[in-house]
Amino acid sequence: MTLTVRQHRDDAALKEGLLLVDGQWRQGASTWTHHHPATGEEVGTFAVAGAEDVDAAVRAARRVFDESPWPSMRAGERCRLLRRCSDLLREHADELRALQALDNGVPLSFGTVYAASVDIAADVFDHHAGWIDKAGGDTLPPYQGGDHLAMTFREPVGVVAAILPWNAPFLLFAQKLAPALAAGCTVVLKPSEYATFSVLRMVELLLEAGVPEGVVNVVTGPGDPTGEALITHPMVDKVSFTGSRETGRRIVEASAGTMKRVSLELGGKSPAIVFPDADVGLAGMTTMGMVTLGLSGQACVAHSRALVHRDAYDEFVGAAEMIAGSVTYGDPFDPAVLSSPLINAKQLDRVVGFIERGQQEGARLVTGGGRPDGDLAAGHFVQPTIFADVDNAMTIAQQEIFGPVLSVVPFDDEDDAVRMANDSEYGLGAGLYTSDAKRAFRVARRIRTGTVGINGFNVEPHLPFGGFKESGLGREGGRSAFEAYTELKTVLLPLGDEMI
Repeated sequence: MTLTVRQHRDDAALKEGLLLVDGQWRQGASTWTHHHPATGEEVGTFAVAGAEDVDAAVRAARRVFDESPWPSMRAGERCRLLRRCSDLLREHADELRALQALDNGVPLSFGTVYAASVDIAADVFDHHAGWIDKAGGDTLPPYQGGDHLAMTFREPVGVVAAILPWNAPFLLFAQKLAPALAAGCTVVLKPSEYATFSVLRMVELLLEAGVPEGVVNVVTGPGDPTGEALITHPMVDKVSFTGSRETGRRIVEASAGTMKRVSLELGGKSPAIVFPDADVGLAGMTTMGMVTLGLSGQACVAHSRALVHRDAYDEFVGAAEMIAGSVTYGDPFDPAVLSSPLINAKQLDRVVGFIERGQQEGARLVTGGGRPDGDLAAGHFVQPTIFADVDNAMTIAQQEIFGPVLSVVPFDDEDDAVRMANDSEYGLGAGLYTSDAKRAFRVARRIRTGTVGINGFNVEPHLPFGGFKESGLGREGGRSAFEAYTELKTVLLPLGDEMI
């Protein structure tokens, strides 16, 4: 039986995706036809925003920020608004998961896992609602001069360009929109062209919750022309982006002209460090599951580089191989399907190229490395792949593959493991597996990475998430994310007749 998502597409009754500018849905300069990554079938079309469309959206956001009551909305009203957004996301969770499956092929089975679910997006809105009435500054004593008050205030940064990736639209939508709205910013949102329909529906829910017209505007389309017009627009005050290093570098360059504030999350080559006193089997299954289940390794924080003590090496590889053999592909609406296709043909070619490079450089292919045939041949599927006997200097141990490929590197002692963990241009996440609490804390402090999970790993709404080195700038999640959408202002007030 030929694999198809046609019935699910028809059941969703997708309309053409339009731009949202100043509260009005409108056509763009052209259109994009999206094809499903598992089947190649046409899913739907959406508008592509040209430079004029982006300009209109940014100007709308600028006008609302500068001239409307939105930035100074009372804390209680803003709290209630964000909580209504949270409630509506939860109420429409099943619908949104189905739209995501049509967008990027992520199976419904993975859409219930907390870190990839609508629930975490709703929790992010709920969490940031709690910061709104705590956006305080300080009152400081005079340091010199006459009698006066010195005070600090947090004010919204202004117009935000929020640019989303395709792999985690629920979480990233919330991590950018919730703190921006909580702070009182206005937003021009650009979803990925490979995950547009689920994002457009979430925006509709924000409007239903009561977000005023022009506060959130949406421009859809690829990086060129849509993204480029957005990041270079002089009226944008801040860019928040999750995606590739190459695009991140371009955003930094484009921000220089007007000193835009920038938050960037740019991926990783995260290590899982496994000591022999750990539950080695669990470590192997968890690590391989992170690289293969759900997103097929297309996650920035996937632990795709396993550094394993030689005494635990064979057991780890065996456990990882068992998970590789249990991964199922196919119809994302089938509850038995556990993982997704790669997002497009370009990414498929990239991953296959890395697998070939790993073999050429002398790594031992334990399992996988090919593509499934039969009903899956039309999709962008790659078999779960494990390379053993990998040198940490090999390409597959250094470059972010963004596919279901695990490189297993042996180490001799703790110092050796830390050295190799830090021998990377990235520094986003890491996993540590050991039963020794002192070692766990000691090694966690030595690794130059933004998040370290000990005997497990998760992303939570109240915790900062981001990276060291080329994994990006700034943090999303928690208080640090809220503050990243504000500017700090100092006010001096004399209390007597003397000058300050």
